[in-house]
Amino acid sequence: MADPWLTIIGIGEDGLAGLSEASRKALASAETVFGGERHLALADVGSRGRAWPVPFDANVVLSCRGQPTAVLASGDPFWYGAGAGLAARLGSDEWIAHPAPSTFSLAAARLGWRLEAATCIGLHAAPFERLVPHLVRDAHIICLMRDAAAVGELAKWLTERGWGASLMWTLEALGGPREYTDQHRVDLFAEEVAADLVAVAVWARGTQGIPRSSGLPDDLFVHDGQITKRSVRALALSALAPRPGERLWDVGAGSGSISVEWALCRGTATAIEAREDRAANIRKNAAAFGLAHRIAIIEGKAPEVLAPLDVPDAVFIGGGLDRRMFDAIWSRLAPDTRLVAHAVTLETEALLGELHQQHGGELMRVEIAHAAPLGRYRSWDAARPVVQWSTVR
Repeated sequence: MADPWLTIIGIGEDGLAGLSEASRKALASAETVFGGERHLALADVGSRGRAWPVPFDANVVLSCRGQPTAVLASGDPFWYGAGAGLAARLGSDEWIAHPAPSTFSLAAARLGWRLEAATCIGLHAAPFERLVPHLVRDAHIICLMRDAAAVGELAKWLTERGWGASLMWTLEALGGPREYTDQHRVDLFAEEVAADLVAVAVWARGTQGIPRSSGLPDDLFVHDGQITKRSVRALALSALAPRPGERLWDVGAGSGSISVEWALCRGTATAIEAREDRAANIRKNAAAFGLAHRIAIIEGKAPEVLAPLDVPDAVFIGGGLDRRMFDAIWSRLAPDTRLVAHAVTLETEALLGELHQQHGGELMRVEIAHAAPLGRYRSWDAARPVVQWSTVR
């Protein structure tokens, strides 16, 4: 690497004493050092220090291009730090990084946990619901917290959702002379954390958490009856075949149940819904599952609202399909895009039959009945049949 002008340095609570020789050398030669007020004080850079602007703006660092410059971040700058954001805007020969142990690494080292088996998550700028997909029995979770007050709020949130029997550790100022670790039972937590510089580790004990298979129970969703029912949803998701990082268009999203299960597979979804009340239900469901950052909600009718959207990897059409909508969607799709459409009316069923004949794929009719009381006995209570067409562009 040919003499990079920017050095990204991870610093811990032990300050200069914990830095490598390369980090100290870069700090000594830097004309300008950026970081938080705490970082600048730990590194003792004096008048060369410049505190981060609020909100953070990488342009202040880029304005020093070509001059010896250092950036200070907590622990590993590439784990919930500024490192990746800066590197993305620089050539590979412009920067070098010297990371320090992250808060997650230090927490695992104090507790004796396998870091590769723990969930590491930043809650300093995210809602607690972000934990929902990760809360299962015996899960080991390490969380970065916003401040000391958030610890008590998290304990209350966990207790209200059936995780009060969990063990929780508060880990203050890890790696420094003021380091302090304490263990608590979540539903008995009533202490005041002394410092804002705190992480929390949770050993989850309580309810089972949400299943990982497709077809979550319908009662987990807020809906007005307009929901792709559990069994049919499982078949739709099997055909949609979600993969991490992929994008879904959920057209006529209703409750957003398809979008939620897609996002639980670590994809992103755009839920398109014409009715305002149902769009509100989708927002509630996305928030409840901790997936608001993965599900975008667009109020409006397809195909008109589709024009500005990024091309998807898969499309689900839950209702309202007609030839005009299909033609508009189909023309936007890249090769290998999966499309799944459902029909419950005879008119839409006939259209799916035509589309299957033209474009191939798989066409099936799903009829499901559930046992229900009939007088002193039981009988089958049949749901409306659903026709599903699935194909690949």
